[in-house]
Amino acid sequence: MLDLDETLVHASLEFMEQSHLQFDVTFKEQDYHVWVKIRPHCLEFLERLAEKFEIIVFTASQSIYADKLLNLIDPDSRLIKHRVFRNSCLFVNENYVKDLTVLNRDLSKIAIVDNSPQAFGYQVLSNGIPIKSWFGDTSDRQEVCLLKLLPFIESLAAADDVRPHIVNRFKLHERVSAL
Repeated sequence: MLDLDETLVHASLEFMEQSHLQFDVTFKEQDYHVWVKIRPHCLEFLERLAEKFEIIVFTASQSIYADKLLNLIDPDSRLIKHRVFRNSCLFVNENYVKDLTVLNRDLSKIAIVDNSPQAFGYQVLSNGIPIKSWFGDTSDRQEVCLLKLLPFIESLAAADDVRPHIVNRFKLHERVSAL
């Protein structure tokens, strides 16, 4: 599973130079124009993952916005097989938390890449792969972030249970305990 905003893309209601996509969306009877930058190597990342995995985008964004954006990124749903939105999140302490159990899938086979560990930390910290937030920066340091994760994620395809591998690599439980 992949998060959308600040993981795969950066979107804004304000003009962004060199945006890759633009679209209009109506939300609560208000019209908005959205500018979107796609994270470097995003499409390559999605294509490689789609070879080995069922890709699900799980976003805390509203479906009216996220569906339009995902239709532009993957118009034929060739890469992203399922979409899960804010209405499937739990609202806990002013945060939208992604409840992976809504997918009705074996949690030993699920990994979620998200820039916001609190979004997946409520119940499934062992399934979470953290990534640095991306806000449209094109520096080399950020560009390789998705590509750096690929070998590890691809290695999970052979795992009987992804959770021990994720826990060992990212040690999120230790980080949370230290807070």
